[in-house]
Amino acid sequence: MNNNKIILASLASDLKRVTLGLQRKSYVMVDKFTAEALKRKSEINSRELESYMQNLLAKLEEKLSTADYEKKAEDTLLYSTLIQNYVLYK
Repeated sequence: MNNNKIILASLASDLKRVTLGLQRKSYVMVDKFTAEALKRKSEINSRELESYMQNLLAKLEEKLSTADYEKKAEDTLLYSTLIQNYVLYK
């Protein structure tokens, strides 16, 4: 789980950067950190996670691929907060 915590914390940071990029209308930044987030997601050993976190991560790719930038910003900020809280309090 310790390795997963580092990866999850990095994923939360990447998602927050996606949100900031969307707010700044810096779409190059959004694309870069979306790719980073997807890379981090693939590194996670999901068998060690609680079921609700597994479900959240399963929906992440769908949330990152949406074309509605406002919805994407809201979702990535929410997911970032949920993942960060999981790392801090689990």
